[in-house]
Amino acid sequence: MKKYFFALIGILLLTISCTGQQGKENAPTLTVTIEPLRFFTEAIAGDKFQVVSIVPKGANPEIYDPTPQQLVELARSKAYLRIGHIGFEQAWAERLQANTPKLPFYDMSQGVDLIHEIHPHAHTHGNIDGVEPHIWNSVSNARIISSNICKALSEIDPDNQAYYQTRLDSLQQVINRTEREMQSYLANADYCFLIYHPALSYFARDYSLQQISIEEGGKEPSPSHLQELMKTCKQKQVRVVFVQQEFDQRNAEVIAQELGLKIVPINPLSYDWNKEMIHIAKSLSKNNN
Repeated sequence: MKKYFFALIGILLLTISCTGQQGKENAPTLTVTIEPLRFFTEAIAGDKFQVVSIVPKGANPEIYDPTPQQLVELARSKAYLRIGHIGFEQAWAERLQANTPKLPFYDMSQGVDLIHEIHPHAHTHGNIDGVEPHIWNSVSNARIISSNICKALSEIDPDNQAYYQTRLDSLQQVINRTEREMQSYLANADYCFLIYHPALSYFARDYSLQQISIEEGGKEPSPSHLQELMKTCKQKQVRVVFVQQEFDQRNAEVIAQELGLKIVPINPLSYDWNKEMIHIAKSLSKNNN
């Protein structure tokens, strides 16, 4: 059944790639995987491109499947910018590239010092290469991602290279301001934090923090794992537990109630990347707990 589906998609994409130039759009389209990448890409692309995300707001990019209409829209794009290693890309990007061989694909994780997971959860989230995929939740990585975007756009549209470089410089200033504000909160912050899905590994590395994951190898935690977590949280004086809307919050609520932790909702997939990073840092400040 799956082979039949991909055969139909392949025919559809081939047809679109041959006729897509007939569309009347104000600006060519760039397709990206997730909303934070759209934030960076729009900041650099300005009015030269429209930018669309495949994974919609509120969806889980580890397990999301694109709609046929999204595949059609991808075939009409000037390029596809992938964040690198999230489950959606692991499951789909190579097949999409095979079905749209003329569409340029760019990997925004190039140059990032990747974290390799000790217990890769390929069976549940698709990270078959064992790489911790949430590279955008890091100021240092944001600089690399932004530079990669500028390079990609300059290659696609070399006539506007200076334009993209100027906008990259402006974006880097935004990133620098974001970092300064984060550092002001993290100067007096908790060393450890609890989170259901470990989406802040690169953030933790940037600031020498310890992220403790409720998930056990990408799966629901066992009762013994929950008991061990509560013991660890007591020892390390954890005061904050981050929860995300894409994941079940019940176990986090149980631990928070048992230990008196503060539950803080976060959205690492927010389009407003800078605001979200500041929110996370502020939540760890002892002045706010």
